[in-house]
Amino acid sequence: MIDTREHQRFPVLDQAQVETARRFASGPEQRFDPGATLYAIGDHGAPAWLVIDGTIEVFRRDGLSREAPITVHHAGQFSGEVNQLAGRPSIAAGRAGPDGCTALPLDPAHLRALMVGSADLGEIVMRALILRRVGLIEAGGAGTILIGMPGTPDVLRLQDFLGRSGLPNLVLDVRSDEEGRALVERIGVLPSELPLVVCPTGPILKRPSDEELAACLGIVPTIDPDRLFDVAVVGAGPAGLATAVYAASEGLSVIVLDARTMGGQAGASARIENYLGFPTGISGQALAGRAFNQALKFGADIAIPVAVAGLDCETSELRLRCAGDRTIKARSVVIASGARYRKPDVPNLAEFEGAGVSYWVSAVEARLCAGEEVVLVGGGNSAGQAVVFLAPQVRTLHLVVRRPLAETMSRYLIDRITALPNVVLHIGSEIVALEGSRETGLTAATFRDRRDGTLLRRDVRHLFLFIGADPNADWVRDCVATDTKGFVLTGAGTLPLETSMPGVFAIGDVRAGSTKRVAAAVGEGAAVVAQIHGMFAEQLVREVQ
Repeated sequence: MIDTREHQRFPVLDQAQVETARRFASGPEQRFDPGATLYAIGDHGAPAWLVIDGTIEVFRRDGLSREAPITVHHAGQFSGEVNQLAGRPSIAAGRAGPDGCTALPLDPAHLRALMVGSADLGEIVMRALILRRVGLIEAGGAGTILIGMPGTPDVLRLQDFLGRSGLPNLVLDVRSDEEGRALVERIGVLPSELPLVVCPTGPILKRPSDEELAACLGIVPTIDPDRLFDVAVVGAGPAGLATAVYAASEGLSVIVLDARTMGGQAGASARIENYLGFPTGISGQALAGRAFNQALKFGADIAIPVAVAGLDCETSELRLRCAGDRTIKARSVVIASGARYRKPDVPNLAEFEGAGVSYWVSAVEARLCAGEEVVLVGGGNSAGQAVVFLAPQVRTLHLVVRRPLAETMSRYLIDRITALPNVVLHIGSEIVALEGSRETGLTAATFRDRRDGTLLRRDVRHLFLFIGADPNADWVRDCVATDTKGFVLTGAGTLPLETSMPGVFAIGDVRAGSTKRVAAAVGEGAAVVAQIHGMFAEQLVREVQ
């Protein structure tokens, strides 16, 4: 699909646009000899280069060692992709062509200034950077290489982290790929140490955690412990990202932290069809990716994955304690940490998480269970969206719900599910037992009719759970008031979204009484910025007096 938009992915600026870009350059024109490197894979802070004369040959890594050409930039074209906005490590490389190259640099800060300062040119550049990232993802092999057995828990975990972070990756099956198997044998990797991960810059990791992989990829920014941010946002779901966009676009210094990936629970939705402005629907990952890029465009710092351990309540300033002995100081804190997946009371459930049991449905999971019989539990809109996405790709889908769908799901989703011939609806039922092992994965599931106790056992290897969520507020519960279910209470003072602790706000799913919809979360993200401005204004008045 990306091939149909080549003119947008690699636009050619006219002379007037080139002169506009010159005003935002971070330095003078530079001349490069033929074959000279302008930027290498893994370079931090590599600028986007606007070609004035000559050419830039851009290439990526293909598999473990080979080079694969991406494009050749000519006069009036510019290099870079989304990573150039934030100064993150480059996932492609560029060198001067046979006749050399003269080019103008735009480092991350100046590139963002161009986006904001020239709306028309900024739109062209932003669209190109995003489409280039999409092209790298579709091509595969441009970023991180995973070597292991596809479908195993750790491979799925790392694929999910990279996919939801919008990072290109390629999985090599250690059983059949000669290049991957040769590397495993050469360095003597034990089966228990798989998957092997080869970072774009060359380092090799053995069965890394998400945090270890993020460190190798260089995607977590260095956080200055002495810097005072205007706004620290905990959670990179729709509410948190909306806060970042509105606050950063209005000149406030912002940092966003999340322990997992961008998008929150909404980021796992296969398709959101009732979000205003997207009549054909949009995937949660695409929506989150667009918001993420907007936040970067306006200069927000985004630290993912960085877990927030707590908020210091007994000091005169707001201070977040984060994983890795990091400390963040802020004039205001926005709790947008959302909710965590609720789990049914099944004895051995944890044994199958990542080995047949999932709490979301992405393209990765859909490919794994194509043509098979699966079970999905849940009657909310997220469950309905997952059913509509998954059912056309499987043989049979058993939808297990406790109540009639009309009580919990939007009508348009109910109508679609009713029209699907391979969906078997089990109303008034619940999951009570799982069979299999960590080694074999899930092999069977049993659900019980709650009305008469009838048991139904199905041989299945995939179970998807969409049974709601609990507030993800344990890290802040000692500092702010919560209701009996753990949701954060707001509105005790003059500001509707402020918690019981001055300067600390709560928005989105974690807030007591919030509407659990993406649009509502985004609205609260915008509203909280206005309230923060009001709080800062009152503080300034008190200081003057």
